[in-house]
Amino acid sequence: MSRAVEETNRRMLRARDAMDRAYAQPLDVPALARLAHVSEGHFIRTFRATFGETPHRYLQRRRVERSMFLLRETDRSVTDICYAVGFTSLGTFSRTFRDIVGQSPSLYRRTAVNVPVPTCFTRTWMRPATPAGPATPAAPATPAGPATPAGPATPAGPGTPAGSATTVRTATWMGPVSFG
Repeated sequence: MSRAVEETNRRMLRARDAMDRAYAQPLDVPALARLAHVSEGHFIRTFRATFGETPHRYLQRRRVERSMFLLRETDRSVTDICYAVGFTSLGTFSRTFRDIVGQSPSLYRRTAVNVPVPTCFTRTWMRPATPAGPATPAAPATPAGPATPAGPATPAGPGTPAGSATTVRTATWMGPVSFG
């Protein structure tokens, strides 16, 4: 890998890390481009080439990932979670959540299953997948069966209501950001 490519990757990672730290704040492409020391247009094109999605879509996915955690682990209302993760409209939050996860936030809360596994595995398994994004690797074996490709429903493990299934999804992104 050339030095120029390494430097470009480093700049994009710097911007992505800033987005990860400040996911609940409004997306400010000009500020992110300044962090990466490139123009706005070049930043958007390079970010997409590097990570497989636009900065805006990355931030949406990051917010949805955080909202998935809050829906599973807290009793806060869907509206409260919507605003806490940085969405300004409940309708946009619900539509985006459904597009990324495949079900509404309320249904996700009712069907989400907490499995006693290390947090690093949970983060990887529970990340929402993008249908149009880069290819995702096969998911690890679930308690109820062998490894499956990312996305399809598999029988859930113990403690899951009869007739329900869990969807194992993976993604190729990670992290938080703040704007200076």
